[in-house]
Amino acid sequence: MMMYYVLLSGGSGRRLWPLSNEARPKQYLKLVNRETNSMERCSMLQRVWDQLTEAEMAENTIITAGDAQTELIRSQVPEARIAAEPSRRDTFGAVLLSCAYLHSRMGAAREDYAAVMPVDPYTEGAFFEAVKRLGDMLERSGMEIGLLGAVPSYAATKYGYILPGERKEDYFEVRSFAEKPDEGQAEELVSQGALWNCGVFCVRIGDMLDRAAAYGVPEDYEGLCESYEKLPKISFDYEVLEKTDKLAAVEFRGFWKDLGTWDAMADQMSTDTVGRAILSDTCRNTQIINELKAPVTAVGTRDLVIAAGPDGILVADKSEAARVKELTADFRMRPMFEERRWGTLETLDDTQTPQMSTLTRKIRIYDGMTSSYHYHENRDEIWTVLRGTGELILEGNKISLSPGKAVCIRKNQRHAVKAFRDFEYVEIHVGMSTGNEDIHRVTFEWDEIELAGIL
Repeated sequence: MMMYYVLLSGGSGRRLWPLSNEARPKQYLKLVNRETNSMERCSMLQRVWDQLTEAEMAENTIITAGDAQTELIRSQVPEARIAAEPSRRDTFGAVLLSCAYLHSRMGAAREDYAAVMPVDPYTEGAFFEAVKRLGDMLERSGMEIGLLGAVPSYAATKYGYILPGERKEDYFEVRSFAEKPDEGQAEELVSQGALWNCGVFCVRIGDMLDRAAAYGVPEDYEGLCESYEKLPKISFDYEVLEKTDKLAAVEFRGFWKDLGTWDAMADQMSTDTVGRAILSDTCRNTQIINELKAPVTAVGTRDLVIAAGPDGILVADKSEAARVKELTADFRMRPMFEERRWGTLETLDDTQTPQMSTLTRKIRIYDGMTSSYHYHENRDEIWTVLRGTGELILEGNKISLSPGKAVCIRKNQRHAVKAFRDFEYVEIHVGMSTGNEDIHRVTFEWDEIELAGIL
């Protein structure tokens, strides 16, 4: 019996607005500290991957995320295997797709187990040693699904709880669940020995493949991707856990926290300010996270988190920080800052009218990295190089790029760019459409352009 591990890395990006967005959900923000170096900031994904590597689990781990996030994942964890979701189908579909990937791409047997974890727990190395035990526990107990519960350090109202049933030698049967209780209910749950639900569950891979077959979709990864829309949009909890009686859980006694809100995130920061920010000596329990070039200053504040980024500015009392997702649910705008495998995009202006659309962005491409080879049907582009050197391939012709160089790229002209050193430019899109739907990619790999005889 082999154990495999899945990091679910989806999300709409609203919980840590304005720094997180659909293009850069919270697990990719570099705001937490590496476990081995408290002063080095990294993303939640990078921290968890480091911990999996330390626990010798990374080799058997995949990351499951939306197709739009794959470039960002590769920029932060280049060695990771990624099961890309062609569309959002909630966690039930994501688990089926993950098991299909493990079976088709990594040779996992139907009898093997997959432990599925959220990508953003803030915890210690012992947590992952507990995850390792889930498959063996299921093998010995005959249970269908294994869970991981953390012993509460206080009566939290923002976590779900696992209520234990009969206790065995090193696990207990699950009696029921309780979702985000009020303060009185939380205290009663803790007194009953309930555990925080860490969102980890372990399944037999063959059982999940059988569920795919029951929905009339293929068990292999490629076939399931093509039929993904046939799966219901439903969570794994509602579709599987609530309908299964044979549940067992392993207890984790150690530090665990979900950094799902700004107050929880601020508590783990090693400094009270990030970016250009100043707190007066009269401020108390206040943190500022600033991604803007303009400075942010706070005077005499209490219990606040202030976050400023290209998408907006948040000033929140920490006790109300969990409402950010609710209050921003109706915001509909293009992400103003995005990270990709090859660099970053900063939107300077986005103007849409019925007659014409314009989009102005500052693009930075990391040394040696390349964009895709692509074209647009409904817009022209004008590029102006700000700094560094690079090379543009425009319809098979090589054009050297250096500071001050301007290039016009017309509709339907295929193009790609490669950075040599410190490359940054401004691009202006003008046409009937400036959205992602008008990006028609030919290839991502520079070598493939040459092999295809384009040059």
